[in-house]
Amino acid sequence: MKLGVMCSGNGTNFENIVRTCKNDEVVLMIYNKEGCGAYERAVKLGIPSCCIKSKDEHRIINEFKWAGVDLIVLAGWMRIVTPTLINAFPNRIINIHPSLLPKYKGLNVIQRAMDAGETVTGCTVHYVTEELDSGDIICQGEVDINPDDTVETLTRAIQVKEYCILPKAIEYVKYQIST
Repeated sequence: MKLGVMCSGNGTNFENIVRTCKNDEVVLMIYNKEGCGAYERAVKLGIPSCCIKSKDEHRIINEFKWAGVDLIVLAGWMRIVTPTLINAFPNRIINIHPSLLPKYKGLNVIQRAMDAGETVTGCTVHYVTEELDSGDIICQGEVDINPDDTVETLTRAIQVKEYCILPKAIEYVKYQIST
């Protein structure tokens, strides 16, 4: 399967996808912040990439279609996608989110879980729909919140769990697409 990845930040999940999804090929990574870590990782890994503003979804669609992308993975894409992109790739866009959905949709979810006194949080891979962080859940991974955790330590623990579940979710979606 040909994968397209969309990033806004460091690109650690992007690199994890490239390194772990050996039977698939990441053919294009689109990022929306000049100089972000994801761009540096793409250069290091030899993956074609381009910087496109989030609002230029028609260009994003054209680039992914030109590259023959079968599945788009939002791996730290910190913008809401519109129906334009969703409809161009129906049931072929997935997102990794740092909470156990349906709890804590949107931003600042790790701090919100800690503030609420949760003892467990985690991450979710879900299909992208028009409603924010509300598409069908593909898989989840739990992470305990320890009494001495900070937002930084808990973020890191959740990222490690993301590295485990995202490749599994891609395999699941790949199977769904092929049947």
